[in-house]
Amino acid sequence: MKIRRSERLIDMTEFLLSHPRKLVPLTMFAERYSSAKSSISEDLVIIKKTFEDRGIGTLETVPGAAGGVRYISIAGNADVLDFVQTLCNRIAEPNRLLPGGYLYLSDLLGEPVTLKAIGKILATKFNNQPIDAIMTVATKGIPIAQAVAEHLSVPFVIVRRDSKVTEGSTVSINYVSGSTKRIEKMELSKRSLAEGSNVLVVDDFMKAGGTVNGMKNLLEEFNANLVGIAVLVESEYAEERLVDDYVSLVKIKNVNVKEKQIEVVEGNYFTVS
Repeated sequence: MKIRRSERLIDMTEFLLSHPRKLVPLTMFAERYSSAKSSISEDLVIIKKTFEDRGIGTLETVPGAAGGVRYISIAGNADVLDFVQTLCNRIAEPNRLLPGGYLYLSDLLGEPVTLKAIGKILATKFNNQPIDAIMTVATKGIPIAQAVAEHLSVPFVIVRRDSKVTEGSTVSINYVSGSTKRIEKMELSKRSLAEGSNVLVVDDFMKAGGTVNGMKNLLEEFNANLVGIAVLVESEYAEERLVDDYVSLVKIKNVNVKEKQIEVVEGNYFTVS
């Protein structure tokens, strides 16, 4: 049944947004709406312009018989700046301070709207990189990894600190925690990652970088390639970090437990290429 153009535009938009990076042949849309390819092409021009004008993303056209169109999720710099500033203000709230100087972030990582924005922003930074999988360590990095993976349309894998019988055979390594200098262990199921995969490492919080460095070492055991490192929050660290090539959204400059003050600034998202 042929539908009206307004309905077609809405349905096409919803389909593209729900399938980022999926190459969709024009014939699929033509058959779906019983419309000519020329009409579908005109619709896609409208959708692309709207996406770009509204900072939603863009449409990439692939020519040829096996071609089609794919939606690329992109966060505009103005939207990123607004979001990061809001995030800084929220993280700076005094009631986030926990005993020992730790910060409470679980509420932010439990908000679907916030997570979706984080995923889109971090994915935008690596849009032009060949990525096969997102890697994170349990537990708080999981929702962030899932959010980034959704926008890049790739799977995410979870590194664990203890054995799970449901994971099957695993590869494990020992690594040095950057801040405590203790020997820790992490492991990943052998079935999780294909040899030669291009991997983006994602984590919620980084201080000295020991955990992230451990994941880098674990990738070597799988003969996988590290494409990049992205963290939600980095903390000021007086000593030398174990990793230096990363992207962060927010930076904790200082925590005054006695005065219940948290100094939070933008991360390096806008300053690294």
